[in-house]
Amino acid sequence: MEFTHVDQMGNAVMVDVGEKAVTSRRAVAAGKIYMSRRCFKAVKQGQCKKGDVLGVAQIGGIMGTKKTADLIPLCHPINLTKSSVEFVLHEEEASVEAVCTVSCQGRTGVEMEALTGVTAALLTVYDMCKAIDRGMRIQDVHLVEKQGGKSGDFYCEGHYD
Repeated sequence: MEFTHVDQMGNAVMVDVGEKAVTSRRAVAAGKIYMSRRCFKAVKQGQCKKGDVLGVAQIGGIMGTKKTADLIPLCHPINLTKSSVEFVLHEEEASVEAVCTVSCQGRTGVEMEALTGVTAALLTVYDMCKAIDRGMRIQDVHLVEKQGGKSGDFYCEGHYD
């Protein structure tokens, strides 16, 4: 398999998607931020000094999906039809899981938008909570599934060795 973002001379190029069919595209990405029990409790109870951590992080994640082409050099600007971020609180491990779902009708996929949305949401959690815990760890950001396009559907079946 060849890299699609490199030409025959080794130069970076934006892939030409002009001849591709417009189809429904959807991607879901997820990741977690691990924090101290004290920080987790503050997030869960809405007691962080900067305000509603998960509400602000939800908006940050959605904004991240919309700005992906500005952040990742060879990504195409995409007209998204849906962008959502949801959170799952894992009390046993003091972590917050973010799940970002993105859809469009387009010529190229939305995997990068979903991954950027999750990352922006988790970075927002970090920013909102760093006064309590600077040792938070963002981990396991990954594509959960993607649907549509020439390459077909993808479903993550776990972690790679």
